[in-house]
Amino acid sequence: MDEVKNVIELKNVTKDYGDFKLDNISFAVPEGTVCGFIGQNGAGKTTTISLILDVIKRDSGEITLFGESVNKDTAYLREDIGVVFDEMGFHEFMTGRDIDIMMKNIYKNWDEDAFFENLKKFSLPSKKKCGAFSRGMRMKLQIAVALSHNAKLLIMDEPTSGLDPIVRNEMIGIFREFVVEEDHTILLSSHITSDLEKIADEVVFIDGGKIVLSGNKDEILEKHAVVKCKKDELSKVSETLIVNSEVSDYGAEILVNDRHAAEKLYPGMVIERAELEQIMIGYVNGKR
Repeated sequence: MDEVKNVIELKNVTKDYGDFKLDNISFAVPEGTVCGFIGQNGAGKTTTISLILDVIKRDSGEITLFGESVNKDTAYLREDIGVVFDEMGFHEFMTGRDIDIMMKNIYKNWDEDAFFENLKKFSLPSKKKCGAFSRGMRMKLQIAVALSHNAKLLIMDEPTSGLDPIVRNEMIGIFREFVVEEDHTILLSSHITSDLEKIADEVVFIDGGKIVLSGNKDEILEKHAVVKCKKDELSKVSETLIVNSEVSDYGAEILVNDRHAAEKLYPGMVIERAELEQIMIGYVNGKR
């Protein structure tokens, strides 16, 4: 069996701004996967992505892309990376034809035919100024560009934020199609965890500049659970299992970090599957 390659790898990476610190973070994104990068606004997602792309310099630690250490001499690695940010990176007066001309001078492997085919596929007019595009169209334009220089890795920062559910679903279909090819990989930063439940293979959860959880999405979901019980039963649940608990007039809801242990220890309590959003909120609130 072939060893799984990591397309992105961070080891003990630190970036200290004084008022915010990305604190000694480590995680990896295996080739051929969709990795959901989750966390609330200000958790460190955009800073991490900027470090991976070498837009800002890390204070310490190591970052590798496609097995090569990221430094000033590895700008050529960007040929294989498509980047989609939550804001469109093109001047609003530019048309698809203008963008094609510009990209020919940026990417050696720019594919003009593929670009116009992608515009057509995403129902994007090639002669209309992109400043007149809706938010969804602007996101699709960035993806069309990313897919037109044979990128092997897509790095996306909140690409579905602010989009209606129909367009978000369409975008998820586009991402799925991209990773059908085995050497294609996506790092998808989002706080819309329902989107990531549909598409992600791996999940990295960051909060306050620190990695809280990382690993296979299904294993993380399988491991956690929500235990529902009466208020006076809360004290019976072992503190080692509790990530966070919420008490109301109707009872208690407890996020636990070991579903199987909870099922064995508390057979009389209601134990339900936890969603990614519940897990994320539980860990954030559990620290307070």
